[in-house]
Amino acid sequence: MLDVPAVLGGDRRALARLLTQIENGTAAAEAALAELYPHTGQAHLIGVTGPPGSGKSSLVNQLALCLRRGRAAQGGLPARAPASVAVVAVDPSSPFTGGAILGDRIRMRDLAGDPSVFIRSMASRGSLGGLARATGDVVKALDAAGFDKILIETVGAGQSEVDIARAAHTTLVVEAPGLGDDVQAIKAGLLEIADILVVNKSDLPGAAAAVRALRASLDLAHPAARRWATDSTGHHGPALGSVVARPEPEAGAGPWWVPPIVATVAIESQGLETLLDAIDQHQAHLRATGELARRERERLAHELESRLRDQLLAELRDRLGPLALDAALNQVAAREKDPGSAARELAAQALRL
Repeated sequence: MLDVPAVLGGDRRALARLLTQIENGTAAAEAALAELYPHTGQAHLIGVTGPPGSGKSSLVNQLALCLRRGRAAQGGLPARAPASVAVVAVDPSSPFTGGAILGDRIRMRDLAGDPSVFIRSMASRGSLGGLARATGDVVKALDAAGFDKILIETVGAGQSEVDIARAAHTTLVVEAPGLGDDVQAIKAGLLEIADILVVNKSDLPGAAAAVRALRASLDLAHPAARRWATDSTGHHGPALGSVVARPEPEAGAGPWWVPPIVATVAIESQGLETLLDAIDQHQAHLRATGELARRERERLAHELESRLRDQLLAELRDRLGPLALDAALNQVAAREKDPGSAARELAAQALRL
């Protein structure tokens, strides 16, 4: 039996055992998550995604250190209380062996020994979208365990990693100089899910050009920027020119959140406080505008649909049995029936049973 009261009390061993059970998809984990669910919804979930080599793990490591230290009020900047931090790092699984290195903890040695930091590496286990199938449930358990901030680092596979936008409240998209040309920066997907754009390794040549390319791409591609540039008639008229020429907006200025671009050098701890300020401003913006509740409802709707789909598919397989599924597969393989027709016939047959 899993010790749910111990998890709620901050017992790290009990939490680790629960997370292992969650990843294995056991019935005990489902029962524990149901008991923990009323205690969730308190943590700020921060997603970190971007291409391989952009320095996501180093950035997460330094963000966690800064969050743990906190900050005294200085220079007109508000104080930031030290926060407890959990890190969920998703590593890609080999399509051949199914194994994963789970090496992000190697880069996060600075966090070892801190009782208010918990690091969990997960294998993607073939899931697409940058996260593992069990990531959402792992985050729920960490939330219920009382962590203030949960940093979720994606696989880093490229432009398809948009699941993090549903899983996190604040999504950081990390870029670095030299990972692509201006056309690469314009490509939709990662750019459109960004709440904050981070140009890491900004001490390298080409950093200024990367910032300019992202700023121009943001004006063209990001929904908030497009809405900001639309006049009252709903058309992109003369206001578009003002967007191109406008200075970098303050984070969250106006009714829409326009993602700020923050330059950092993670391994030297440069720009981290500015980035944390932007994260705090985004969290405040979500609460003030009601966007936090809307995003949470949207995330839960997606989770319910996904779980319902899995349950119905499992029930359909049980009702039909392997013989009916094999027969349909043989017809599709022989080109006697197309997959769409076969699926519709199977579904109709299952409903009659």
